[in-house]
Amino acid sequence: MRAVVFAYHNVGDRCLRVLHARGVDVALVITHRDRPDENIWFRRVADTAAELGIPFIYGEDPTDPAIAQAVRDAHPDVIFSFYYRAMLPESVLALAPGGAFNMHGSLLPKYRGRVPVNWAVLHGETETGATLHAMEAKPDAGYIVDQTAVPILPDDTAGEVFEKVTVAAEQTLWRALPAMMTGQTPQRPNRLAEGSYYSGRKPEDGRIDWSRPAAEVYNLIRAVAPPYPGAFTELAGQRFIVAQARRPLPDAALALPSGTAPGLHLRDGHIVGLCGDGGLVLVTQLLAQDGTTVTPDAFAQLLTEQSNKENR
Repeated sequence: MRAVVFAYHNVGDRCLRVLHARGVDVALVITHRDRPDENIWFRRVADTAAELGIPFIYGEDPTDPAIAQAVRDAHPDVIFSFYYRAMLPESVLALAPGGAFNMHGSLLPKYRGRVPVNWAVLHGETETGATLHAMEAKPDAGYIVDQTAVPILPDDTAGEVFEKVTVAAEQTLWRALPAMMTGQTPQRPNRLAEGSYYSGRKPEDGRIDWSRPAAEVYNLIRAVAPPYPGAFTELAGQRFIVAQARRPLPDAALALPSGTAPGLHLRDGHIVGLCGDGGLVLVTQLLAQDGTTVTPDAFAQLLTEQSNKENR
């Protein structure tokens, strides 16, 4: 099997290594350059390709005729896409007579579209996974080759779940390749009507609405916790990121007086978030906008200063 691979991020790194280990002839890798505004916490596929001795080029726009020509010149049997940022046009997909396949970070048909791991955590799912599927013009719509499930534990952040999904992607591809290499690619139905589709998320979507139930607020914090931009709230004209939190066990010492407004408060030496249903979120790491940690003592000082301003 001769392949052209569009890849990025940790899933791109691991899946490219699986192809190499399985003896697939990877003729070309197409990957992205790092964005200057991006937090690069993941592996660079360009480094992986260089390490494995595989030719690679940078390509941000797969509709660029130069990209199509590079794929054409590589004469692939198949095309793979592993967390490449853009959808491949039909004109490029058609260049692989053996088909084009994408690795998606959910259990299709659920969570088609962008950032599926973050959406799954945000919605309180207890399971997600990785799915290898055929690519079509419609996103994440082709038949399913194979998929692997992973659990989402109650306190898992999206970053922790993404690590599991990366392993699931590696396992899925490793398991599927022998049949694919003999022309016996499995084809399971991808019943879109039974699934869901979600678009991308922006940093502003991380704003905490403390009037919402505590479970919902906590899921948002988990879904966008670092290395993602983080859930944030504003107090005294400043923005703070709730980087780490947990749901506390019932504790009388943390209970807030009746009539307390939803939002961040200090109680018994702890920073807590009071939510609209009366539930609490215990904030274990609060960051100022410059990235420094705000201690309970520093938060108490902030509350005192705010109170003094309001009483002037």
